[in-house]
Amino acid sequence: MRVGLFVTCLVDLMRPEIAMATVRLLESAGCAVEVPMNQTCCGQPGYNSGDTDAGRRLARRFLEDFEGFDHVVLPSGSCAGMIRRHYPELFRDDPDLRHRIQALAERTWELTAFLHDVLRVDRLPGSFEGEITYHDSCSGLRELGVREQPRALLALNPRIHLTEMRDSRACCGFGGAFSVKYGEISAVIADAKIDDATATGARCLVLGDLGCMLHLEGRLRRRGDTTTRVLHVAQVLAGDA
Repeated sequence: MRVGLFVTCLVDLMRPEIAMATVRLLESAGCAVEVPMNQTCCGQPGYNSGDTDAGRRLARRFLEDFEGFDHVVLPSGSCAGMIRRHYPELFRDDPDLRHRIQALAERTWELTAFLHDVLRVDRLPGSFEGEITYHDSCSGLRELGVREQPRALLALNPRIHLTEMRDSRACCGFGGAFSVKYGEISAVIADAKIDDATATGARCLVLGDLGCMLHLEGRLRRRGDTTTRVLHVAQVLAGDA
């Protein structure tokens, strides 16, 4: 199976090790992974701020870069949600292009959904060990229905002990531009999420979106917590953490 890896902007700029963990997971499951070097942003930041023209331009770029692959995989629920849910609507007045975009969107997957729902993996390459709690990032959960998939994959490793927080589905307060426009509100929401996670006793918070990950990690450090780890689920599954 020929898989195109869409790295995403934040992973490329801030945590490239997540992309490497994603490649390891996909290759261990038998995929031939390629990373188109011309790829760029999915267009989500501009689209969410009302710049639909920029969204269309970047959607066309995505189509050019990835249309030839059997599947496209992203270590991000928010970017995958942008492609699967919003790209087709951007071309509602262009039936031919919409058909092509729709077909590619249906072959585009958030990482854990692809591993669990498509590949149905039953083993992991990593040997991570420890207690964790898991945060369900909003876009993956609400746009793509990603909830059971990461938990099922984590359960494949008996050395991982998952303790659920009171409400893993509550927003962390990131929301992309929301955290910039409404910083004080965002910080209060993040504090509530961190309190919920800390109450589990787990010293490692795991999630599937880097934006949420950086947001919560930054808030933890500002609160003086230098020991709680915040990791992407790909790092834990691949044992690269």
